[in-house]
Amino acid sequence: MKKITLLILAFLSFCVSSYLTVHEEKKEGLILKPKASLSAYGFFKGDLKELNPAEGMLPYSLNTPLFSDYALKARFIKLPDGTGANYDAKEVFEFPKGTVLIKNFYYFNDFRKPEKGKNILETRLLIHEESGWKAYPYIWNEDQTDAFLEVAGGSKEISWKDSDGKKQKLNYLIPNMNQCKGCHIVGKEIKPIGPTARQLNGDFEYKHGTKNQLIHWQETGYLKNLPETEAIPRIFAWNDPHAGTLEQRARGWLDINCGHCHRPEGPANTSGLFLDYHTKDPFQLGIFKTPVAAGRGSGGHNYAIEPGNPDKSILVYRMASTDPGEMMPELGRTLVHEEGLALVKEWIQSLEAKDFEVKE
Repeated sequence: MKKITLLILAFLSFCVSSYLTVHEEKKEGLILKPKASLSAYGFFKGDLKELNPAEGMLPYSLNTPLFSDYALKARFIKLPDGTGANYDAKEVFEFPKGTVLIKNFYYFNDFRKPEKGKNILETRLLIHEESGWKAYPYIWNEDQTDAFLEVAGGSKEISWKDSDGKKQKLNYLIPNMNQCKGCHIVGKEIKPIGPTARQLNGDFEYKHGTKNQLIHWQETGYLKNLPETEAIPRIFAWNDPHAGTLEQRARGWLDINCGHCHRPEGPANTSGLFLDYHTKDPFQLGIFKTPVAAGRGSGGHNYAIEPGNPDKSILVYRMASTDPGEMMPELGRTLVHEEGLALVKEWIQSLEAKDFEVKE
């Protein structure tokens, strides 16, 4: 009897030891802390600058992305094996610990001829660590062989030829960790901005063909609890007049460029100006709204948005400025997004003052 008991105890001990070993290996396999170089993560296979995703990496795009001085972005997501994000119709999806969002910023040497190559400037990682999301900036070396963690950020001189063949040059600014945090704060927590249902509800050209991203995420196990397609919100591409109405496209541009701060839970909530996708009240959206404390940022204008008069609207004035004391957004750009500005001006021009109440 004693021998049988000892055998049972030994077996149970082996089972517990095996479980702990597997559990520890699984936990060690999670990316919960930053590495010194981008290559150390193993996100990409082959020549790093080609950004060919390794197994388990999923590329994605946003219907209307944030403007970043005309830089293009190659986005990827890595979830821990056997996990998936939980669908949320309103906010960013709920991602498991160990999730990493990877965003690479680059310019084509010649936007008319992408085959002439690109220059990758930075890669930003958002890592869902044990204590929450953390942002880490990586700066690429001149040889384009690797990128290295630079918590203090940096800058790079960059030049390229635009789609009209005109040479452009820029002192490209790479944010530090605190600046990354400033844009990603929701309440008191850092959270991703882009991967929402409304931004991912669009087609993506995968290697095996084009498919709606949310459906593909569900099929690959990256997303749980996806509802019927018609119930999913959608932001339309800001620069495609055939994709959505003028208002839908302008509101989409404002949502991604301004709404992450100008929302009830955002760092600019004291302004009372809410430019996020969910705001429906015209006054909160800025129509006939006087500023709380714009200072010289008002440009001498009375309202955030004056219907029918974009050139008298504070919103337009601040979007058109590159003065650090006036410009909006405050971070993430040094240039004016001329096309986005034109879109918002066209939308404001289409509004009729008689349709809105002036609040004193």
